[in-house]
This record gives sequence, C-alpha cells and structure tokens, in this order.
Amino acid sequence: MKIQSRLGIGVLTLMMILCLLPTAGSSAVAAGSGIKASAQNVSAAGRTFTVQTVHIPKGTSTGVGLADRQVGQTSSLSSIVKSYNAQAAINGAFFEAYGGAPDPYGTLITGGRIAHLGRYGTTIGFLANGTALMDSLRLSITGTVQSTNGKSSSWYAIWVNRLPGTSSTSIIYTPDRGKNTGFTGGIAVTVANGKVIRKGNNNKASIPANGYVLVYTGDQKYAADRFTVGATVQQNIAYQDINGKDIPWQKVVTAVGAGPRLVKDSRIALNAAAEGFQDPKILTDSGARSGIAIMADGSIMLVTVPGATMKQWAAIMQKLGARQAMNLDGGASSGMYANGSIKTAPGRLLSNTLIFGASGS
Repeated sequence: MKIQSRLGIGVLTLMMILCLLPTAGSSAVAAGSGIKASAQNVSAAGRTFTVQTVHIPKGTSTGVGLADRQVGQTSSLSSIVKSYNAQAAINGAFFEAYGGAPDPYGTLITGGRIAHLGRYGTTIGFLANGTALMDSLRLSITGTVQSTNGKSSSWYAIWVNRLPGTSSTSIIYTPDRGKNTGFTGGIAVTVANGKVIRKGNNNKASIPANGYVLVYTGDQKYAADRFTVGATVQQNIAYQDINGKDIPWQKVVTAVGAGPRLVKDSRIALNAAAEGFQDPKILTDSGARSGIAIMADGSIMLVTVPGATMKQWAAIMQKLGARQAMNLDGGASSGMYANGSIKTAPGRLLSNTLIFGASGS
C-alpha cells in the first residue's frame, strides 16, 4: 500500500510537471494566437471581388513597423516583419515612392511618440490595451521657450521628421528619424531634457536620444532667434478632428494616417475630397487596395483587394461587417502578411507598416 501510494504521488507529480512544460512550437502558437487569415469572395457594388483578410483579436499588441526602424527609409515587407518579429502586418501611410526622399505623408505615432505628422485623411489609433479608434486626426505642435533671463516666447512646428518640402518651414526631428536630420540648411536648435544645448547652422545636426532638433529654414529662420543655449523648452500637442474639435487621443500609443474613411458606424461614409484628396487614383480610378476595419466586437480586420474603385472598396468593407473602416496606401504598396507568410505581395519597397503581435523591441 505504501509503495503504491508513493508511485501514485510520483506519477501525479510527473504529470503536473509535463503539463507545465512548453510543447514543441507552443511559443509561436501563443504569439500568433487568434490571428487568422483567409481568402474569400465578396459580392458588393454589383460585382464579386476576391479579397484577402486577416482577423486580429482585440487586445493584440500593435506597433508601427518602420523600414530600417526609422522614418524616411524603405525596405521589403518581409524585412520589416522580421525586424519586429511581427505576427501580422499591412502597409500603412502613403509615402513618396516616385523619385524623391521616401518620406511618409500621413501621421505616424509609435510608442506614444509622434514620428511623423500628416494634415489630411483619416487615422487609426490604438491604446495600450488594444482598443482601436478611428477619426480625422489633426495634430498641432506648439510650445514655449523661457530664456535664462526669464523672458518667455512661443514657438510651433509645421512638420515632424521629413525633409523640407518648401524653402520656408519649421520641422522637428526626433530619434525616430535616425541619428541626424539628414540634410544641410537652415538653423538648428538642439533640445535635450527640456533645455537648449546647441544652436547654429544645420549641417546634418545630430539628434539627441533624450530630445529633438528644431530646424527653421527660409523665411522661418527668424523664429530661431527666440532660442538661446540654456533656455527651457516646453512642448504641447493638440489632438483635434477635421472640424477643430478636441478628441481624446492623448493616450494613443500606435497610429497610422492614410484614408479616406470608408465606413463609419456600419454605414458607408466616403468623402475623399473633403478629407483633402485630389488624386484620381483615390477619387475615381480602380486599383489595388489595402484597408483596415474595426469590427463590432473591437477586433481588427486587415483587408486587401487586387482592384476596386474607392466606392467599391467602401461597399466591400461594409459587406465584410466593418463597423469602422478606412483606406491605407495602395497600388504597388498594397501588401499584407500573417502567421509566417505573405498574403498580398507588394510591388515595391515600403516605408512603413502597421504591425500586430510583435515581440521585437
């Protein structure tokens, strides 16, 4: 009886230990748990479309996947996915893909930091708990600078992390741009830990890990006069919609701006021109599309289609059950990945993506 009891206890203990041990491949399954990809035919707008979809459960970790992990570069979708060890990804904001520097056009927020600022379209954002928001986000960056003698002045930045597109502008460069501003010209004001540590001509000014560089060019150079070495600098960010109404996006940790909006509260809500779009590729033409939807249960659906007008695209999203939906960059940029394989292969290198289930830092 004693021997049998000891054997019984030993077997039970062994079984408990085995249950706690990971089985082969269990970590990969856990990381991508619930992310499901499928291809399906959707009848909408009088046609049948073959679409690729990826379903992302609510609460899945999110991030912006940047080419070479910085704004203004390009690399393959596979490389970006590998860099972040993502379980799913889709191409994100529009970017310059025809000869100029590959800077994005839309807003990008990564780790709660504004990595790029756009002024048109629709943006999808995610809170730390995975809750998704969708709105016509319009950001503005202003601040104050107090000199060592106590004099206070205001300042503002027009752009974030891009090369100057005009001869006169003001731009903030953060570590998400890389180690330096990447160009020569203008007056650079370097701020670290809330203090001006350097001011002078911009010659690919170094970007501090604990701060940023303000560059003023052309007619905006006068604005650099209010900054002196040692001055204290404060920065304020306003989150508003297209109508100038404040919206609660302060706690958004991940965001990608593109557009136009396709579906709002389960109804088609397409008005590309009102969102600032003028290109026929968006207004009237048919083309490859990528998009993202928030479903009724808070989960996310990534979708691509090889060819559709924007009106057809909105109808497809509605038919798929989207509660909220928006368009992402498309054409040759349209690309999607899930659970180890490319579902839609982009025809060019990409600037940025929206990633899910990433385990990379």
